[in-house]
Amino acid sequence: MKYMLMLCSDVSRADAQAEAAAMAGCGGRSEEMERRGVLLSAAGLRPSTDATTVRVRGDEVLLSDGPFAETKDQMGGFSLIECADLDEAIEVASKHPWASFAQIEVRPVWEP
Repeated sequence: MKYMLMLCSDVSRADAQAEAAAMAGCGGRSEEMERRGVLLSAAGLRPSTDATTVRVRGDEVLLSDGPFAETKDQMGGFSLIECADLDEAIEVASKHPWASFAQIEVRPVWEP
């Protein structure tokens, strides 16, 4: 089953030193997930201030600069993994450096 690991943190309480340490460890973590054969894709994301939010209301396309969600937690990156079950996905997420700095949401991917 495929799972999306969404790397999230509270941008208003960012600890630059802890974040830098977590980001430095991401490369090694990706290599380990590749060796295990569970990593399908991964990438960091630019800050939510660089985002464009798209909404369609009726026939009108509405664009907003920055995040639309009214939350302090913003997604900073993702990993798409394929694991036997949720337990394995949680185990993979728990070893990711980001989990010690912020949080990782593990979400199953809809598959036909």
